[in-house]
Amino acid sequence: MEEQMNSIKQFADSAVAWYVKCIKLYVTFTGRARRAEYWMFCLTNFVIATLIGLIGFILNTDILSTLYGLFVFIPNIAVGVRRLHDIGKSGWFYLVALIPIIGWIWLLILLCQDSQPGGNEYGPNPKEA
Repeated sequence: MEEQMNSIKQFADSAVAWYVKCIKLYVTFTGRARRAEYWMFCLTNFVIATLIGLIGFILNTDILSTLYGLFVFIPNIAVGVRRLHDIGKSGWFYLVALIPIIGWIWLLILLCQDSQPGGNEYGPNPKEA
């Protein structure tokens, strides 16, 4: 039981570490982001947004959710662009999500792809660094 608790704590620490890294790089649109960095940021962001939404619901206010949404808006785009760089795509591919119905599916498929091996025009592979 203690071993399971340790692995859960390690996972939570890892997810928070990736989240903090993305927040620190909030206006960095250059470089590459591994799948783990992107998806851990998304997971942690979802959990925090859900908790803030629940608190806002209890307090009957939307201001907390609005402020948090504004806080993570740019970091979310930045880590998405860096994730696209990691698979060798331009950050402008992020706009694919604007295509009705299939756009967000296409973007999801792109974001789930493995890193491009070796370096590319956006920098060295973060897995190999």
